[in-house]
Amino acid sequence: MLRMADATPEFSASEASDATAPDDTKKADRAAVRKLWLTRLALAVVVLGLLWAAWYLLIGRNHVSTDNAYVNAEMAQVTPLISAQVTQVLVSDTQAVKRGDVLVRLDPTNARIALAQAQADLAEARRRFRQSSATSSALAAQVDARGADIVQARAQLATAQANVEKARIDLQRREALVGDGAVSGDEVTSARTAYAAARAALELAQAGVNTAQATRSAASGQLAANDALVSGSSVDTDPGVMVAQAKLDAAKLDLDRTVIRAPIDGVITKRQVQVGQRVAQGSPIMTIVPLAQVYVDANFKERQLRQVKVGMPATVVADIYGGDVVYHGKVVGFSGGTGSSLSLIPAQNATGNWIKVVQRLPVRIALDPKELAAHPLRVGLSTEVDIDLSGH
Repeated sequence: MLRMADATPEFSASEASDATAPDDTKKADRAAVRKLWLTRLALAVVVLGLLWAAWYLLIGRNHVSTDNAYVNAEMAQVTPLISAQVTQVLVSDTQAVKRGDVLVRLDPTNARIALAQAQADLAEARRRFRQSSATSSALAAQVDARGADIVQARAQLATAQANVEKARIDLQRREALVGDGAVSGDEVTSARTAYAAARAALELAQAGVNTAQATRSAASGQLAANDALVSGSSVDTDPGVMVAQAKLDAAKLDLDRTVIRAPIDGVITKRQVQVGQRVAQGSPIMTIVPLAQVYVDANFKERQLRQVKVGMPATVVADIYGGDVVYHGKVVGFSGGTGSSLSLIPAQNATGNWIKVVQRLPVRIALDPKELAAHPLRVGLSTEVDIDLSGH
């Protein structure tokens, strides 16, 4: 019995050792597998690190990129140059137009009346110039006539002087004969009266000469004044005619402005005008977007722009087409300020709670026109921009 009792524990221990052996083997296998995968993971991390380092050294450090980039364009805002009522609208939103196409027609009635008035004013100015030219000839004839009057007055003055001299001599003779009684007192009195009359006639003749000379001077002044108006001018170069011509040109221009044409090629957007509406001068009525001349404004972080220069090549991918379409362009310029500094309400950092925020500076990227023609872009679309720092 003792032998059997002793044999039983020995059998149980061997069975227990046989049962635990598979568990240890499984644990060892699991540890080996785990170690193998960890080794593989470490190798993969090392390989990826080496690949990333090689990519950065060869490619990555020579590129800067951003997805904060949007399509933009120099849009043309169409505004009427005169105030008038709209009679016809020939375009609608999303319609493509060419430069010179008629967009809107305004009521030309007032412009035509103003044109007719300007034409009448020009004709009146030309007639006044011709009248002034004819007046110069008439005034020149008057000056010649006043010269003849002066000659006549001087002749009368000479006659009066001779009469005065004759009357004086006659008076002296009679006065010399009064003492001898050869001449009566009446004759002396008559001689004195004749002498006085001759002197009065002399003064009148002298006044006539002065009057004729003054009249001639006045006529000469009128002639000079009229010559100043027409001298060196023709019916086309006269200042009055030129002023009237300028008003006529302005009236023609206002009439032409009743037809509003497209200033550039593009697509109509934001049309704000209807038939019958009275538009004011300078008020926007629509916008034209030049799709063939769009560009990209890429907002790069300030630290990314250390080596970026104007002229460097860039590639652009638009979200609307995805990575299958790549646009090629170049850097053409940098904005004069960051987006925050040029905002409507710029950030004020002079506070005690100031926190430094990385700023972004808009960089303009010009695109290839041929690629734009093949895959048009619209203003405001999102893009991704990559600049090659090693390119020239």
